[in-house]
Amino acid sequence: MLKSLLKSMRPKQWTKNLIIFAAIIFAQELGNIAILLKVMGGFVIFSLLSGCGYIFNDVADIEKDKVHPRKQSRPIAAGRLNPLFAMSSAILIIILSLSGAFVLRMEFGIVSLVYLLLTLGYSFFFKHIVIIDVLTLSFGFVLRAVAGAVVANMEISPWLVICTMLLALFLGLGKRRHELVLLESHATSHRAILREYTPAFIDEMVSAVTGSTIIAYSLYAFSPEVQTKLHAPYLPITIPFVLYGIFRYLYLVHQKGGGGSPESDILRDKPLLSAILLWIVVVIVIIYLL
Repeated sequence: MLKSLLKSMRPKQWTKNLIIFAAIIFAQELGNIAILLKVMGGFVIFSLLSGCGYIFNDVADIEKDKVHPRKQSRPIAAGRLNPLFAMSSAILIIILSLSGAFVLRMEFGIVSLVYLLLTLGYSFFFKHIVIIDVLTLSFGFVLRAVAGAVVANMEISPWLVICTMLLALFLGLGKRRHELVLLESHATSHRAILREYTPAFIDEMVSAVTGSTIIAYSLYAFSPEVQTKLHAPYLPITIPFVLYGIFRYLYLVHQKGGGGSPESDILRDKPLLSAILLWIVVVIVIIYLL
């Protein structure tokens, strides 16, 4: 039962919460142990809260997940985990997690609560509204990034917010496209909102978001203010890695049927994973060593 509960919290998806560390990395505070420990605590709390969000989502979608070729094997949809037990456990974990969040820092507790409410709102309401559904997912990533800055008591960079939101939209739209193509005529029986989308419509939005993401990151990298603040005049060197990563992901979505699980696509595709790792290494070298 506990194993099924943990699986329903989707620990593999917790990698999304690593964005919490973005603020301290770009603020050149990665070596500050006191701040790093606080952010690590924030990562654990957000992982638990997001895990509970997945449980509520699975309970809400139990019947729809049964017709999905991949999601039907999830513990709740497959009948291996009692929905009432799952919900009760999630509520207990939420209480403990939010208590820890407010202990870490009052403002972080507030951000954590807003994130939880947004997650629950998505599960029961926002995911049924066209366009708002993917926007809600992207705001969830923004709150993760903001939480990392708040728990460390740092200034919230507008660049962090805009780049995070656009990248999350890019991945979210790719996921919607994957669901449409994978399920075809059964798409709306799994997720009713998919009847409001077509691959062509999603491709138009992806094109707009792709260009916006590249421009936003390029403006950030070339910003004199950013370069002066970080003492990082070579930050534009990282732009090619971003370009390749985005184009490689689009290749996986359009040519290889990817997009359904971004974290799995990244881990399975060595060229994309290599580009991301190289970007991280180059960013750290530029910000911390040059």
